[in-house]
Order: sequence, then structure tokens, then C-alpha cells
Amino acid sequence: MTVTYADKPWIKHYDPGVPEMVDIPNHSLHHFLTESAQKYPDHPAMILKGKSVSYRQLDEETDAVAAALIANGFKKGDRAVIYMPNTPQFVISYFGILKAGGIAIATNPLYTERELEHQLADCGAETVFVMSLYYNTLKNVQKAGKTKIKRVIVTNIKNYLPGMLKILFSLLKEKKEGHHAVLEPGDIHFQDFLAAGKRAPKPNVDVTGDDIALLQYTGGTTGLAKGAVGLHRNLVANTYMLESWLDWEYANEVFLGAIPFFHVYGMVTAMIFSIATAGTLIIIPNPRDQKDLLSSINKYQPGIFPGVPALYIAINNNPDVAAGKYNVRSIRACISGSAPLLVETKKRFEELTGGTLVEGFGMTETLVATHANPIKGENRAGSIGMPLPNVECRIVDADMGEKVLPVGEIGELIIKGPMVMQGYWQMPTETANTLRDGWLYSGDIARMDEDGYFYIEDRKKDMIIAGGYNIYPREVEEVFANHPAVMEVSVAGVTDPRRGETVKAWIVKHPGNPVTEEELIEWSKTQLAKYKYPRIIEFRDELPKTTVGKVLKRELVKEHEAAAG
Repeated sequence: MTVTYADKPWIKHYDPGVPEMVDIPNHSLHHFLTESAQKYPDHPAMILKGKSVSYRQLDEETDAVAAALIANGFKKGDRAVIYMPNTPQFVISYFGILKAGGIAIATNPLYTERELEHQLADCGAETVFVMSLYYNTLKNVQKAGKTKIKRVIVTNIKNYLPGMLKILFSLLKEKKEGHHAVLEPGDIHFQDFLAAGKRAPKPNVDVTGDDIALLQYTGGTTGLAKGAVGLHRNLVANTYMLESWLDWEYANEVFLGAIPFFHVYGMVTAMIFSIATAGTLIIIPNPRDQKDLLSSINKYQPGIFPGVPALYIAINNNPDVAAGKYNVRSIRACISGSAPLLVETKKRFEELTGGTLVEGFGMTETLVATHANPIKGENRAGSIGMPLPNVECRIVDADMGEKVLPVGEIGELIIKGPMVMQGYWQMPTETANTLRDGWLYSGDIARMDEDGYFYIEDRKKDMIIAGGYNIYPREVEEVFANHPAVMEVSVAGVTDPRRGETVKAWIVKHPGNPVTEEELIEWSKTQLAKYKYPRIIEFRDELPKTTVGKVLKRELVKEHEAAAG
């Protein structure tokens, strides 16, 4: 008997206890916080470097943010931007915006002024919660006059540090590392904003699962960032789906919040999931700070550690872990996303921790996870696993996307489920191209085996994933095309042992131009976020092209990989 996608063969391979369908209630996303605070008011909701915030305090401070926003004219449906790394203030701002009936936009702190300006202008936000370290960048963008920003709330990372660390930070790091900000007239400190909110009436905005909670920006082949519109129920759905997949008692579990909350993967699998299950979220502002990361694991013994392969590889290769200096044996379950998980990485990490590390898959447009390997069952090498409960998948022809292919054949992966976005913010054409008859066209080339395990074979969109970050070649190409020395440019991802992939640019210079690789890389650092600029530039007399003039990127990558051995 021939297997079809409609048969959902993956269900037979679910772990015991994982249901085919999960009931998704139509409540707001912040309902999770309200419920956890009622059940466990004194339990620590989050911890930053030893400073704990209880569920009671988190609930009260998010109420205060909401009340202060409303008192300042913020209305249901208004947008507010969070411009900071993983911190307690990020969580407080996020849920405060939702309680005020607002739409949250989390932006990458690594963005340059050019990138930040586009996102702020596109979403039309008037309010920004910003970490003091990035205050001057924000003000430069605001003064350029292309955004609607008029309300700036500024926080300092030291606000939620424990006593002695706060003192040491003030004395040794605050000014030296750029955290001290002198506020301009009209801007307000986060703590003063909170204090005003505590004096204002408690917020009482009617928010349901059908209201917009989030604009999560992704890139695209056009190089323009697009805001994926996420309803409360989309994010609530993904949270319940993840909870059913892991299938154990979570109350008061410890989660490691190392991956960025400004990315939907970290936002859902760490921040929201932890609060929804009344867990304790250990906040790591900088996951590249191995000492902080490993010390936090050693001290707080997290059981759940969502991450990216680069993070697990760094722990695998850390000599202090191998020497037993840090106890990492508390880790029980990890879902890896954003980049392919190598078999050797999985094997070594599980040996060190005794836990289970499985590969999953998701997209910004699906807010977030759609597939995962089973926690207890078989993990197949190279597979992103099976669709989560409530998810349907098909493989269709990559050209038109109209023909469903037989199981085992390679084509474009399309997805349907309650977690799929509503569309792109103010981009009807892009929305119509991506969402068709209830199906999300992923742009990923994949196949499914007869047991329902899926495999990503290629990317229809030439996206690069470096160190867990998504990079879109078209954006990098457009930046380089503006350089006076560059006549032609093509950008693609090449294999990198540390980042998984890294960015390489192949450039044809204008004749007689003496610009060097080092000069172009240094220039690109001023135009692109740190993770986006090319680490490698190769000058060529010409770029290989098809008969219609399209650059043969795969040929360039193939040549690079062959030369690298």
C-alpha cells in the first residue's frame, strides 16, 4: 500500500503520550504569565547572574509597563519595539506591551543604523524600549526623521544585577563599555517608567487569541526585511505543541535562556515556554560568553536547553567541560534549530550531558517549530524529524507548487497548522506568494521518507545560516553594489567549521581599482550587522553565469569547497 502525506505516517513514530492533535484554547499569550503568577507567586520566574525575579514581581512589573504605556496614549494595536539582548527588561517589556493590547517587535541589537531604520519605519512604531548601550544608535535613527519614534524608554543592564555586581559594573564597566547614557529631553528611564505605571490604574485591555501579538522580522530574497504577523493564538499554539512533544511534568523546570529572545526561536522555546510552564528562566545576555554560560549551567542545573549547533559545538570543545570543571549533567532535553545538526555534535553533547539533543525545524513564518525528532524514539541522521501535533505537510513541485509529489521525491516543503503566521505586514504580494489556500510555502527543498521523517535537501531561497543567524545574500549584495570599487558581486554561504556556514563574496572590481579584500571587509562592517559581513572576499575577472545572465552561485561555492579540500 502506497503511503501518502494525508496518511500522516509520522504519527505512528511519535513518542508514547504525544497526541496527534493538541487542543489550542483561544486565550492571550500573556494569560500564561497571569496563570503562572497565580499558581506560583513566589517561585523565581527568571534569574540574571544571581538576581532573581519572582512570578509575582514579573506580573506586577508587566502590569506597570502596560499601565504606563496606556497612560502615555498607547492604544490597542499600537506597535512597540524592544531593542536589547536577553535581559529581565526584555521579558518585562514584552509582556507589558501585550498586556496593553500592543504588538511587540523584537529587533536585533547587532543591527546597524541602516538596518534598524528600515525595521522601525516599516512597523510604524512610536515606542521603543532600548538598552542604554544602544541608545545613541537609536537616537541617530530617530533624528534622521524617517521613523515615527516619539517615546523612548531606556534601561541599563545593571538595573537587574545583584548588589555587588551592580556596584562593580557601575565602577568598572558602565562608562568604559558604553552603557552610560545621558538621556535627551522627553526620554525616560525604565525604572521611572515602571514607577509611574505602578501609580496608574491597573491595565484591563480585552485581548484574545485573534489579536496580533507580534511582528517578527525575517529577511527575504529581495533583501528587504518582512514582518511576519503572529496572532496571540499562533504563539499559544506553538507553545502547547512543544509542551506535548516533550511530554513530561514541567512545573518549576529550569530553562536555559541562551539563544536570543529577539529571534522567534528563543522567544518561544525559551522565554514563552518557560513562563507558560511556570519554569525558571536562566538569562544569558551573551551566549558567546562561555564562562557565564557554563557557570550558569553549573549553578542552576537547567533541564531544558534550546539552542543552535554552534552553541552545542562550543560546549563540546570547551576543555573545562571535558575536564569536569562544570557539571552539565542536569540537561535532559535540547531541541536544536536554525542550522543542520551534525551527528558527531549530537553524539558528543549527549555523552557530556547524559541528556537528549534532537534536531528540529521551524521558520519565522511558523512562529516557530514545525518539526522535531522524537525525544525518546529514533533520531534519523540528517533528518529534521517529524511534523509536530496539529501540523500537516506536503512536498510539491518546486517550480509552480501545484503538484503534490509522491512520497520520497524531492520538492518544496509546504506546511499547514495553527502556528502559521497571518501574512507579512503591509506586503500583500509577498503574502500571496507565500500563503496559498491555507498552506505556507517554505522555500525549502525537502523530501519525506515512508515513516514520515523529513529531510531538508536544499534551500530554494539562497539563505545562509551562520552561527544560528539567518543571512540573506541579496541584502549583502545590495550593500556591496553601492561601493564605488565594486562592478559585480555575488554572495553565498560556504562551509565553516565554527559557524556552520560563513559569508563569502565574489567580486569583480572596476578596472584599475586598487581596493583590497581587507579594506572591503572593514568597510562592510560599517554597513552590516556583525554576523552578516563577509569573512572571505575573492576577486575575479568575471562571474560564471547562465545563458540568461544569472550568476551560478552553486558553481562558485563548489569551486571554493574544492579548493578548501
